[in-house]
Amino acid sequence: MGSQRPGRVQEALRQEISKIVHSEMKDPRIGFITITKVDLTKDLRYARIYFSILGEDKDKKLALRGLNNAKGYIKGLLADRIKLRFMPEIAFAIDESLGHAKHIYDILDQIKKERIDGKGDRGDQEVQ
Repeated sequence: MGSQRPGRVQEALRQEISKIVHSEMKDPRIGFITITKVDLTKDLRYARIYFSILGEDKDKKLALRGLNNAKGYIKGLLADRIKLRFMPEIAFAIDESLGHAKHIYDILDQIKKERIDGKGDRGDQEVQ
């Protein structure tokens, strides 16, 4: 039973932080972000919140700065909404997994196009 608790707390934190960011924060640096994942330590004292945002690196860094400036505000709202003995210290991080997935998809798409065009077929080429 104890092994399910961190997962439940992670999901509760993800949902509440997402609600706070979308409906209660007015910081223009944040824009439209998606809270993708929460990593919580086993002792439930520290949480790393991953988010994704569409845009350039500059937009991502601005959003990260805005979220880090609002950590105290967010943590206070979380303490009111989620009853835990200790509210975890939170840290925000940019989720780069979507960018990596897009990069891999682009590479695979390029390989597919080369094969269709016949450029990627090495069976007809002579080795020198």
